[in-house]
Amino acid sequence: MNHVFVISDGTGRTAQQALDAALTQFPDTSVEVHLFPEIRTEEQVISIIEQASRFRGFVVHTVVSQDLRAVVRRTGRLHNVETIDLMGPLLAQLSHQLSDLPSEKPGLFYELNKEYFRRIEATEFALRHDDGKRVEQLRDAEIVLLGVSRTFKTPLSIFLAFKGWFVANVPIVLGVEPPSEVFKLSSGRVFCLMTEPEPLMRLRKVRIELWRGTDSEYAKPEHVHKELLYARKIFESRPEWPVINVTNKPIEEIASEILSIMRVKEKFISRLY
Repeated sequence: MNHVFVISDGTGRTAQQALDAALTQFPDTSVEVHLFPEIRTEEQVISIIEQASRFRGFVVHTVVSQDLRAVVRRTGRLHNVETIDLMGPLLAQLSHQLSDLPSEKPGLFYELNKEYFRRIEATEFALRHDDGKRVEQLRDAEIVLLGVSRTFKTPLSIFLAFKGWFVANVPIVLGVEPPSEVFKLSSGRVFCLMTEPEPLMRLRKVRIELWRGTDSEYAKPEHVHKELLYARKIFESRPEWPVINVTNKPIEEIASEILSIMRVKEKFISRLY
């Protein structure tokens, strides 16, 4: 059973009708629609998206309020829940085509399509800050991944970027001190990726074979053990940095663990204020 959660700050009739029309194209798919009309507060949005996360569903919304739409986008990213904005793109196109008053508002089209542009910017950010590049800009990252080679830093960065997160990753290299910029980052943004030696050796051997490399140390047991021990010592020096074991885990599961930790952190901060 697939679950669709419909959020509206009105009656929800527009979203329901649009969804019903679209679902007629999927007659063999079982879908349960959960309608939530008259949604006006951040707390309501968070509660609904948490439900969608538990059901592994997605959200369709016709929210007019820009502030509330931003909450939908942000909370959806935190819970790894896809959110589909039905009203925003239509309003933007009508504004452009009709040259009506809304078109006079600076940045309206960008605002209504913010999620699309954010994903593009996040992907570009991940590529520019891959494998320790531009460490002087780490302060601009929402998530920073640390780990030795072959702990999925790059694919994880791209996956999270597609969800709209600004991610950088920094390699841990045996005997090389991590850049000082990493240690200056605020708590809650740095995540350490750790793995078991044997799977890591296998991954590195595959890489060597794929690229026909001749690295005599890269995949050897002694070097791998030393490198992991070195990484662990760095991670243990900063106990506020969560350590994620990535051994034999798919990218989606690793990302979910990171987002879960971020959700707990965000709830804790919100209680303080």
